[in-house]
Amino acid sequence: MRELRRREMLTGATVVTGAALVADANTPATADARRPPGGDCAPPFGPVGVGSGDARYASLVTGHNQRFQGDPETVHLVGSAEQVRQVVGEVVAAGGRVAVRSGGHCLEDFTASPEIKSLIDLSQLDDVCYDPERHAFAVEPGADLGKVYGTLFRGWGVVIPGGTCPDVGVGGHFAGGGYGLLSRRYGLVVDHLYAVEVVVVDGSGRARTVVATRESGDPNRDLWWAHTGGGGGNFGVVTRYWLRSPGASGDDPARLLPRAPGSMKRRFLSWSWDAMDEAAFSRLLRNFCDWFERNSRPGSPNVRLWGAFLGTHRSAGQLSIFVGCGDDVPDADRLMAGYVDHMVAGVGVEPAADVSQAAPFLDDSNWVFELAGRSKDKGADLRKGFTDAQIAAIYRNLTKDGYTNPSALLSLSGYGGTINAVAPGATATAGRDSILRGYFTAGVWHSPDEDAKHIGWVREFYRDVFSATGGVPAPGPVNGGAYINYPDTDLADPAWNTSGVPWSTIFYHGNYARLQRIKRRYDPREVFRHDLSIRPAR
Repeated sequence: MRELRRREMLTGATVVTGAALVADANTPATADARRPPGGDCAPPFGPVGVGSGDARYASLVTGHNQRFQGDPETVHLVGSAEQVRQVVGEVVAAGGRVAVRSGGHCLEDFTASPEIKSLIDLSQLDDVCYDPERHAFAVEPGADLGKVYGTLFRGWGVVIPGGTCPDVGVGGHFAGGGYGLLSRRYGLVVDHLYAVEVVVVDGSGRARTVVATRESGDPNRDLWWAHTGGGGGNFGVVTRYWLRSPGASGDDPARLLPRAPGSMKRRFLSWSWDAMDEAAFSRLLRNFCDWFERNSRPGSPNVRLWGAFLGTHRSAGQLSIFVGCGDDVPDADRLMAGYVDHMVAGVGVEPAADVSQAAPFLDDSNWVFELAGRSKDKGADLRKGFTDAQIAAIYRNLTKDGYTNPSALLSLSGYGGTINAVAPGATATAGRDSILRGYFTAGVWHSPDEDAKHIGWVREFYRDVFSATGGVPAPGPVNGGAYINYPDTDLADPAWNTSGVPWSTIFYHGNYARLQRIKRRYDPREVFRHDLSIRPAR
């Protein structure tokens, strides 16, 4: 009965003509029909529409960043790609604007803008399974990273090099590129993306479902390419991703993605801010940057290590560095010891703590569980380590008098390695020459009365660090632009970006023009848009 229901539902696509829903014999039903046998159940519900008078409403319109509170007329919870297509078609036919949310972790108001009256919530579309027909792992956009890691690890002992926060939804995380602890070793998540299923809207307002693969002969290959770093909310609604590493083949799922380590080894060092003067801080940060300049070439033995610098505000009491790798790295202890020796050289201040540990791969200690609240965040990639002037600016802002917030910080994560083995045009992720990724955050607070203080601090911090390039990390000898999954509308604001370099170049480098052409083909009406969305080519 379950398979019969699926076949009846998927014998043809459905499109909107005016207010009527009619079958379209010219649109192939490949999208849902190719779903793996047993890969998902018949839709358990839906689509379910929740309005403002419903007790469920408040929890469905509040995202991770609580500065933004949406007020859509309806939140549509969906249980299948066909339901997504139907909802999109109906909203477009009625002249409405739609936005899509998977995990709700967007750093800006892209799913909570006042103009959005229809929000599609993908949280119930969260299956993770193996698709024997495509020889790939199928992941629906409502799944969070924790579910993906757990299912892939327990079922087949494999992993994707995704983010460190297990409650992040994959719908947006994958589309923007996806990186994490294993990326220096295995590349970005999108380097393992085989196919994507997307509900798009053509120039006539017709909603249809398209499957696009990385196969060279696929007529929709450009749509696949756009989802390898083009960002979420730009081209349509992703209803399924398929993952298989390039060059992987065969029928054994355990050989189609990187093998997961059994456990993660790490070493953590921290220093008391009270013991740190500017010279010691500068030497520590310079050591960190220098190590990644020397050890981020693709193929280097040290790309198997991940590392991070957590420059917390002085009010936190301490700052720290991390290093780690999987237990399947044969010389892990020696590599990590060499990393630590390089970090502490010449600092002149003994660490307050130096802790080594190993924990099973799925253990909570390996992941970051972020608190929800109000926040403002910014990102920057680096092709080289910070200049002396930038390091001085970082110290100045992290020790700034009159500002207190223990959760405010600059986090630097190791980048490069295998990520940079991919050509800039091979995927939509053009930044394939950076070695570090920075994350500037004002941390978390809860009262709207504190917005101006915290947002002002991180804005001034960021502008100070990049003062030589117009207050932003405009691509150049040192700066490498920014990561679209850390969206920051200030980059499109001439009050904060005085570089003369548009936000589109900062995020997409030389790939923006191609993304614009793809946008025109698959979303010419700009049904899917936000403050940093790709504009169609004219």
